[in-house]
Amino acid sequence: MAEPHVTLDPQSLNPVEQKLQGPLEDQLSSALQAATVKIQQQYAGESVEQVTGMLLEQAKAGLHPDIAAGFHPDHEQLRHVAEEIVSRSH
Repeated sequence: MAEPHVTLDPQSLNPVEQKLQGPLEDQLSSALQAATVKIQQQYAGESVEQVTGMLLEQAKAGLHPDIAAGFHPDHEQLRHVAEEIVSRSH
């Protein structure tokens, strides 16, 4: 499985966020990658929707609360990662 990566839309960012876009993307990607590894290791037959929620929850847990509050990844892309976890576990 390719490691998930977060890419922010520069048009949706305020000027401060734009200046920090690279490091912010790295931090969000790192949190999502760590969540993916943890969920893969703990996977116990949950549905794709459950895994999607677990990924988001786990990724946010790895972030500073202020960053986590603003982290709203695309649901379909997050679901794709969950589908990969589920399909690899069968």
